[in-house]
Amino acid sequence: MRIQCLTHVPFEGPAGIADWAQARGHGIDVAPLYAGAVPPGPATYDWLVVMGGPMGVADEDAFPWLVPEKQAIRDAVGAGKTVVGICLGAQLIAEVLGGRVYRNAHREIGWMPIELTPEGLESPLVRFLPQSLQVLHWHGDTFDLPPGAVHLARSDACPHQAFLYDGRVLGLQFHLESTPTSVQDLVTQCAEELRPGPFVQSAERILSAGPEDYGRINGALFGVLDRLAGA
Repeated sequence: MRIQCLTHVPFEGPAGIADWAQARGHGIDVAPLYAGAVPPGPATYDWLVVMGGPMGVADEDAFPWLVPEKQAIRDAVGAGKTVVGICLGAQLIAEVLGGRVYRNAHREIGWMPIELTPEGLESPLVRFLPQSLQVLHWHGDTFDLPPGAVHLARSDACPHQAFLYDGRVLGLQFHLESTPTSVQDLVTQCAEELRPGPFVQSAERILSAGPEDYGRINGALFGVLDRLAGA
């Protein structure tokens, strides 16, 4: 299987998704849009993975590559490809599919639980997960569910944490792909976002996560991607 990954900043790469691809024998290519890479067409890949970043989906004047990226997502969905979006990537997919993206009531940054919705508890993609799962969050925006999407997960700070569209297009507002290195990069590069708030943890608390925390989220990631590939 050929995986095409789109990245928006140098410090938010595929991380655990690349580990999954390597473990399963899948090829993965990374297109750094921030460095001038052009999203390839859907004939060149089987999966499209869209990563996170500190910009917003409406910031097209500051980041003009968002325009062709949205078209690339639209083309991938139209071509029947599997599409996975993480954080900003999920917001971009939601917008392309007709959902509204906007500022969330609270910034949500740190290790906090998500809960599966009733639909999530019935979904073959995620029902193997515990009903409540501690994951890493790092976002200030959120999205409305796209028309026709299945609502998979929520949290106290953000009602729309995950959705599945057409059984093959997955949006995750949270980060199951995180590794100690990728989290250290986030804390270093986005330190200014760690302003006090009801759902914002300190850098020290975020970096205090141990092997069991990363094992839990990466195990959940592998399980979700395995099931998505099987579907």
